[in-house]
Amino acid sequence: MTDALKRLSDEGVAIWLDDLSRKRITSGNLAELIDQQHVVGVTTNPSIFQKAISEGDGYEGQLKDLAARRLTVEEALRMITTADVRDAADILRPVYEASDHQDGRVSIEVDPRLAHETVATVAEAKQLAWLVDRPNTLIKIPATEAGLPAITEVIGKGISVNVTLIFSLERYRAVMDAYLSGLEKAKAAGLDLSEIHSVASFFVSRVDTEIDKRLEKIGSDQAKALKGKAAVANARLAYQAYEEVFGSDRWTALERAGANKQRPLWASTGVKDPAYPDTLYVTELVAPNTVNTMPEATLQATGDHGEVTGDTIRSGYAQAQADIDALAGVGVSYDDVVRVLEDEGVSKFEASWNELLDSTKAELERLAPSEA
Repeated sequence: MTDALKRLSDEGVAIWLDDLSRKRITSGNLAELIDQQHVVGVTTNPSIFQKAISEGDGYEGQLKDLAARRLTVEEALRMITTADVRDAADILRPVYEASDHQDGRVSIEVDPRLAHETVATVAEAKQLAWLVDRPNTLIKIPATEAGLPAITEVIGKGISVNVTLIFSLERYRAVMDAYLSGLEKAKAAGLDLSEIHSVASFFVSRVDTEIDKRLEKIGSDQAKALKGKAAVANARLAYQAYEEVFGSDRWTALERAGANKQRPLWASTGVKDPAYPDTLYVTELVAPNTVNTMPEATLQATGDHGEVTGDTIRSGYAQAQADIDALAGVGVSYDDVVRVLEDEGVSKFEASWNELLDSTKAELERLAPSEA
């Protein structure tokens, strides 16, 4: 079952699981995926934690203790989520050591309500790094306009970062610039650049979902012929930009000082449209020094019937550009699509976080000791 996953790893794609729960940790499932399915990292987000904690399996004991201490719901929630991330990081620690600290990493996101606040995001990132207290953690910061200077500041303090919610090529270039600026700050401060790592999470399936909806509404044969092409094309052009930036003189100077490249990470790789192959956003995005973070269903599908044929990105730049350019010809605005997706992405994570706060508050109240 894992031959395709092994081939994917051999091609330079790090396989990360886009999911985490306490049950997954305590049951041994995460360790099993690492041992048997080539999983070398874990990503989380507010929606993942909302699902895990709302299902409740394994959290009641800690919730009861937190209720007894009368913590605020925000404090309690951070105690719960950082405990899961810390335990997952410990399970992945051997992978971290074996990969020269590149993989074996677990990501945890700053409060999504701070997505448009630079100073608060930096403060939250520092707090999360301190709370988890594991070297193989990545702090997730959204690639909003306010997030960009926060990325530079956090990297400059030596904290490794997973930049999330990237949809546009222009914003991706700004993210890479923010990373390099952060490394330059860290170098000036005398920090060890070799211990600073980063990935840039470029979202994939949501691009097709939004663009296909618009193409279907237009309804012409020309428009319908473009369905299912934009997301892969967008990601391939992102990799082209990555090669350009990390082949520059600016990067070479940092590399000589020990810096690590910021790897592109393909996020949102679960296929939303059943008309498309369920491994589409895995097998069509194979290239060296990338990460693909997969929901478990996508991981299992890839292991079961994924066809990994080698690098599927670098020979396709011209076609990718043609596919993106063709959108304007049928009346789809790329700039509007990526703006909508960023706004929706922030809103969805904020809604999940608020829902999680509400459900956690209800549990704390239910489990609070009586005054008698």
